[in-house]
Amino acid sequence: MTVLGTGAMGTAIAQAFLAADYRTHVWNRSPERTAPLVAAGATAHPAVADAVAASRVIVATMTTFPATRDSLDGTGELAGRDLITLNSGTPAQARDFALFAHCAGARYLGGAIKNVPSAVGNPDTLLYFGGDRAVFDAHLDTLRVLGGDVEFLGTDTDLAALYESAVGATLLPTLLGFLEGAGILAARGIPAEAMVGYSTKWLRMIESLLPILATEIDTRDYTRLGATVDLFHTAVTDDAQLAAETGIDMSWHEPIHHLLRCAVAEGRGDQSITALFELIAAGTQQSARARGA
Repeated sequence: MTVLGTGAMGTAIAQAFLAADYRTHVWNRSPERTAPLVAAGATAHPAVADAVAASRVIVATMTTFPATRDSLDGTGELAGRDLITLNSGTPAQARDFALFAHCAGARYLGGAIKNVPSAVGNPDTLLYFGGDRAVFDAHLDTLRVLGGDVEFLGTDTDLAALYESAVGATLLPTLLGFLEGAGILAARGIPAEAMVGYSTKWLRMIESLLPILATEIDTRDYTRLGATVDLFHTAVTDDAQLAAETGIDMSWHEPIHHLLRCAVAEGRGDQSITALFELIAAGTQQSARARGA
């Protein structure tokens, strides 16, 4: 087993393989970063070509698809090997990388780990993959070393990147909301820890609504949720007043406020907040109609 890239996630992956008694080879652009893994039993290679040649299964964990391709381009060692990527990137980048891998003679499987490095190897850690089904089936037990919840999305090589982009879209807004909430409390001298329990319950409530949101979007029936565009639009002025009261920078709300104003202008005020999907995905829907014409 070869792991390319020993940042936080790559190190966690290599450690999981070592803990499962896999003979593990590692490579990193900065060789000194492999030292802790060598101390744990891994074999480090100063040249990426040597790391690739050391194993028939290559797990690439560098940050992006272009970075992975730049590292592998010209190695001449990929033919006959199974190449698995676990990095971020767009669907188009994933497709381009898959073509590169195929042209180099490798079988390709694109994947994503939906958790933080410290959760690698946990039974509930989710990984999903798209690409060569034979590679997935051949290495399923190995992939389960990295997390107990492993799924195959389909044979399209960009599916993991597609779902990574779609599912991951909720991360930054959620984190910003928590940071903003912490700032609001801090303005009164209250620690962020005080709201963790309440925020957790709030997130569970949101979780319970996701099936309703998905149904409204898929059916274009924005009447079931009950929380309307008008309700959220009315709160826009409250956001401005809260920012003034607390000194919190809430400027990241403005694009959301813009969508709310546009939705009201379109006459969607009495529809569920889910109707904002129509504005967010307007370009996508136009493209779909054009393809169907």
